[in-house]
Amino acid sequence: MIKIGFGGSCHWCTEAVFQSLHGVKEVLQGWVATHGDDFSEAVIVEFDENEIAFYDLVAVHLATHSCTSAHSMRRKYRSAVYVYNDEQAGYAQKAIGQLQAEYPEPIITQVLPMKEFKLNQPEYLNYYYSDPQKPFCENVVRPKLKILLERFGRMVNYIPFRA
Repeated sequence: MIKIGFGGSCHWCTEAVFQSLHGVKEVLQGWVATHGDDFSEAVIVEFDENEIAFYDLVAVHLATHSCTSAHSMRRKYRSAVYVYNDEQAGYAQKAIGQLQAEYPEPIITQVLPMKEFKLNQPEYLNYYYSDPQKPFCENVVRPKLKILLERFGRMVNYIPFRA
């Protein structure tokens, strides 16, 4: 199994997106620090590379958050791929470079080393799949899952609705 981190939008959204994919074995949701106590929302994804490619995970990540927007909430929602080693950093940079052709604006997603991770409180883990009818889930998470179904349906394992 391989671990990689992703951040860019609400960690509840990001968690649900990656939990929905074939080959993803576990998603940990919380906060990542890159230096000091500068934490932003993120997930750690553990996946089987024989079932889903690293490149595909990066493609899904870019498509399901505002990867070209330097909006005012970027400190809390840093657009990033968090890597555990130089090899992963190279793969992530290459994938982002190749995927840039799909976006009219420059991708701002950073490739950063995984330094520290704080897991969210237990009652917030598995946020979407524990109750997909919550208003936040229906109004904020579900649109991201619809993008996932539309663009990456072949990779989707399960979503409790169909677009």
